[in-house]
Amino acid sequence: MNSLRYLQIFVGALTTVLMGNAFALLPIQEISLSNGTKAYLIQTNTIPMIDIELSVDAGSRYDPKDKTGLAGLTAALLTRGVEWRGGVLNEAMQADAIADLGASISASASGERALIRARSLSKSDIFNPLLDLLVATISKPIFDAQIVAREKQRITSAIAEGDTKPEVVLQKRFRKQLFGDYPLAESPSLSSIAAIGADDLKRFHRDFYRQDRIIINMVGDLDAKAAKEIAEKLIAQLPQHGPAIPALPPFARSPITPEADRLIRIPFQSQQTHIAMGMTAITRNNPDFFPLLVGNYVLGGGGFVSRLVGEVRDKRGYAYSVFSYFQPGRDTGSFEAGLQTRNDQANQALEVLQATIARFIQEGPTDAELAAAKSNLINGYPLRLDSNRKLLENLSSITWNRLPLNTLETWTKQVAAVKKEDVRAAFERHLDMRRMISILVGGTQ
Repeated sequence: MNSLRYLQIFVGALTTVLMGNAFALLPIQEISLSNGTKAYLIQTNTIPMIDIELSVDAGSRYDPKDKTGLAGLTAALLTRGVEWRGGVLNEAMQADAIADLGASISASASGERALIRARSLSKSDIFNPLLDLLVATISKPIFDAQIVAREKQRITSAIAEGDTKPEVVLQKRFRKQLFGDYPLAESPSLSSIAAIGADDLKRFHRDFYRQDRIIINMVGDLDAKAAKEIAEKLIAQLPQHGPAIPALPPFARSPITPEADRLIRIPFQSQQTHIAMGMTAITRNNPDFFPLLVGNYVLGGGGFVSRLVGEVRDKRGYAYSVFSYFQPGRDTGSFEAGLQTRNDQANQALEVLQATIARFIQEGPTDAELAAAKSNLINGYPLRLDSNRKLLENLSSITWNRLPLNTLETWTKQVAAVKKEDVRAAFERHLDMRRMISILVGGTQ
């Protein structure tokens, strides 16, 4: 056996051993900061890298009704120029400074929160300058009027293009029907983007990007002492508090709807009809998360071995791909199932989709399906933790959703503990065909 092959076998075996013990070896440490801001660390010393995330309670649910898109545009412009040591780093200079370090900084906003992430080698001559740039990125964006105008034009072009695609039209309408009066129902429009000015961006940043609305997550080659110093520096130039943010409306369960109102057809010139159906569902910290996770793997989350694929694709050939998933957040959650199919068989495909989900809600999985789902989820779990970036994503979910800090250690145990009756009871509690909306975008027959 040559040395290269021997090394490959050794590394593979070592990886297996390490992953088998990863949960015990990589605890989440809570870092106490002077002002009460939350910070967390997973210390890994296998590679000389540091990943940082700032999770900010500044998602699109806080967009004013007439300025939907404000949160997303604010986040995007954090990396488009900053105040810097008495002067300005314009967009190109900021990007070059980060690239010269071989590092990265990104920013984006989703429905519940904004995320600013940075990655760098842990060597001080590289990491320290990157940290300075990250501090400026989150606390000193300039929102240059010309850059704002350019980004608004880019977004409006993307919106106009999206409105020509049936899958985009479908998701916009689905969100509108799903969330009702909750702010996440709205999608950016040409008029809402046009209404956003540089002053709106500055005001949103000032009001929402502050110490009491931030969680700091760190993964990599650093200890708790260094993590505390980094976290303190990250927030030092942000305001500690700010104006009271108006309370969001309560997130309500989808109402029971007359059957005639549960189906919405949107004519569209396309070769295929795109179908989505669903309703509001659980938040991540709901006790039924694991029964629903395991059950949905059987229903539509397990790819080619799922019930939906078997019924819709394998038995009838209505679609190449069909899916279902829960999307739980901290304060909101949804369930969605969908597919795309030929226009002339859209009605039949929808009927099978609805019937399969209804039957699963009533009956749950078989013993064999449950065992296979649990085995696949448990055996695949190490792949969710096999890089610093994936560890950061898991840490972010745990801290944002206020889950126990031992969640990484107990995840597989909680999956293994799910019983068939747990799945059936959880699906009956949280899904109801009388509350499901179905939307079809495409030619109708």
